[in-house]
Amino acid sequence: MLRLLDRLEEVLIATLIAVATVLIFLSVTHRFAIGFAADLVGYARAHDMQGLSDTARSIFKSINALKMTWAQEACIYLFVWMAKFGAAYGVRTGIHVGVDILAERLEGAARRTITTIAMSGGVLFTAIITWIGTDFVWHVRLGGQTSPDLEMPMWIIYLAVPLGSALMCFRFLQALHRYLTTGEIAHHDHGAVDGLDEEAEDLAKGGHA
Repeated sequence: MLRLLDRLEEVLIATLIAVATVLIFLSVTHRFAIGFAADLVGYARAHDMQGLSDTARSIFKSINALKMTWAQEACIYLFVWMAKFGAAYGVRTGIHVGVDILAERLEGAARRTITTIAMSGGVLFTAIITWIGTDFVWHVRLGGQTSPDLEMPMWIIYLAVPLGSALMCFRFLQALHRYLTTGEIAHHDHGAVDGLDEEAEDLAKGGHA
C-alpha cells in the first residue's frame, strides 16, 4: 500500500511538471506566432503585397481565435499543487534543506532527543496547516468563488493545501517512526546526481596534487 502511495506521489508530481511545461511552451509559441503574423501583415502592407497581406491576416485571425489567456493561471495552479506534493516527496527522500549543525555536534541521547523534537515539530506544524487549510477550503466552497480565467471552483484549487500538508504530515510521521525504530534518517544520495561524483573526485585529485 505504501509503495502504491509512493508511486502515485511520484506520478502526480511528474504529471504536473509535464503539463505545466507543455502549457508554458504552447503559450509562448502562441504569443510568438501572433506577433510574427502581425509583423508579416505590416510588412506585406508596406511593400504593397496584397496576396501576402491577405494570407498573413487570415493566419493572424486564426491564431488570435485560439485564446490562451487561461494558460498562465493554469500554470500557477499546477505549480502550487506541484510544490505542495513536492514538499511531501522531499520529506520522504530527505532532500529538504535543514540546519543540522546542532544535531551533528551532539551524540547519544541528546542527539536522539533533538532530532525527535525537530521531527515532531514538523508533524505538528503540517497537522496544523492541514486543519487550517481544510477549514479554509470548506468556507471557500460555501462562498462559491471561482477562478478568473479558468472559472474553476476555487475550493478545488485550494484543496492542494490540506491534501499536500496531510501527506507531508504523514511523511514526517513515517520519518519519525523510522528514526525511532532504526535510528536512520532519510538523506538524498548525492551520487545519484549525474556528474556530481565525478566533480568531487576531480576536486579531491586537485587537492592532493
